[in-house]
Amino acid sequence: MITVSSPTPTRTIDEVAIRAFRARLQGELLAPGNPGYDDARRVFNAMIDRYPALIARARSAEDIQRAVIFAREHTLPLSVKGGGHNVAGSAVCEGGLMLDLSLLKGIQVDPERRTAIAQPGLILGELDAATQEFGLATPLGTVSITGIAGLTLGGGISWLNGKYGLACDNVIAADVVTADGELRRASAAENTDLFWAIRGGSGNFGVVTSFLYQLHPVGPLLTGSLVYPPAQTREAVRFYHEFSKSCPDELSTVGSLVTDDDDRTLMSVIYSWSGPLDEGERALRPLRTFGTPVEDIVELLEYCALQTVINDRFPPGRQHYWKTNFLTDLSDEAIDVMLHFAAERPSPAPVHGLTGPSRASIGLQHVHGAAARVDPTAMAFPHRHVHHDFLILSQWTDPADAERHITWTREFFEAMRPFTERAVYVNGLGVEGEDRVHEAYGANYPRLAAVKAHYDPTNLFRANQNIQPSAQSMS
Repeated sequence: MITVSSPTPTRTIDEVAIRAFRARLQGELLAPGNPGYDDARRVFNAMIDRYPALIARARSAEDIQRAVIFAREHTLPLSVKGGGHNVAGSAVCEGGLMLDLSLLKGIQVDPERRTAIAQPGLILGELDAATQEFGLATPLGTVSITGIAGLTLGGGISWLNGKYGLACDNVIAADVVTADGELRRASAAENTDLFWAIRGGSGNFGVVTSFLYQLHPVGPLLTGSLVYPPAQTREAVRFYHEFSKSCPDELSTVGSLVTDDDDRTLMSVIYSWSGPLDEGERALRPLRTFGTPVEDIVELLEYCALQTVINDRFPPGRQHYWKTNFLTDLSDEAIDVMLHFAAERPSPAPVHGLTGPSRASIGLQHVHGAAARVDPTAMAFPHRHVHHDFLILSQWTDPADAERHITWTREFFEAMRPFTERAVYVNGLGVEGEDRVHEAYGANYPRLAAVKAHYDPTNLFRANQNIQPSAQSMS
């Protein structure tokens, strides 16, 4: 018998069953005390410190099937780790079985069909590097160290969202191990309800063993950053919002409230243009001629380099607490609230990266164009309108700093609630309760609950922003 001590009640698992499980795996099965166990259970958010009873490091789809069946037969909590970048830390369960997919990094690119088959252990930078060998890419986030699986299943907002949509919009098919241990193909022709659900429904319906992505021609992009001085911050925030309303599909932007060396608040805008260069210069002229920027950097970047430009905002080893909602309109009152809390932030957010052990960030990522023109019921991801993904992000290293960062983030979030939608990007959610999960899935929640009841009636896949199984009609 193995007994696991942790902050939750101890759990015992039959040793004979564990030995049989280990013997069937092509990968490793780790228990507490085994070499590699502590490294495997660590994730991006250093606030997460959970102790699975076992960690199965899969090397094949068959390993994933064996792990799912073992967890179901032994009524173990089951969590799934791809890149481990979810802020809620749902990749790591307490006292159960953690299925680690990080060894599954296979990728096959078909430049003729412009498709790629990718395994779930890949991170964005690895997939981008493989597809860029052929001058191709699929929209995948904005930080190269992010895992592709969780990002894609929750939606996936990228530098290419205006031109090519979300990551989930570019999934042609996926192979999925469902709660019964079966490997199913999900596509427009097979298991169509499952295909509908995994594109935005997060990890509620099974474990994806491979994605088939649509690729697009993507060459060097016109990329730049603008920083407006403290005296122009209010006007720059307002202008950024108005300017972004009419952005061409080829132009993607992220606005941030940052700090200078004197801890004064400035407005920063990072952008990328994926169309013809001469058109990009014209499209960007209003942004670059507004006010008197203290920084105006523009350069032509390869796509893989673009994917790293904000990596330093998410360094490893930090504790993280996020709150996020959607903003469609940005009133003067909302700007007042943002600037008030920016001035009261518990730690600075320097213009150029993280220079200290803490950072409290305020971001506005624009979602528009192709990502906003999809029918909200076409797949699980429902938020198909032009908006900003408004993110309040605190990070720190010293546990003693947790209370002041969390308090600031929560108070800021509540103060903004009168101005934000009751809608949220599921990949930005922490542990925030059932109401917030409903906000993530919106009007699609009832249909998702019915699909969940079909493929996972016992809610085996519940270490996520969980959709409760429901037998109601899917009509």
